[in-house]
Amino acid sequence: MAIVKVIEVIASSETGIEDAIQQAVTEVSKTVRNIDSVYVKDIKVHVKDARVVSYGVICKVSFRVGEA
Repeated sequence: MAIVKVIEVIASSETGIEDAIQQAVTEVSKTVRNIDSVYVKDIKVHVKDARVVSYGVICKVSFRVGEA
């Protein structure tokens, strides 16, 4: 039986939402193995002078524990 753990992370990008999600996966992958999925809990954008300047995501990252 597989055990799955979920952690919540926040990531941002000046490029777009997809890149912000990729940033989250890239950073988590540095210390966590066996990532299965990412659930995007929330999306937001930062605005300056009536222009979108960055995108932010709050993600729940799921990964299997106890596997090599």
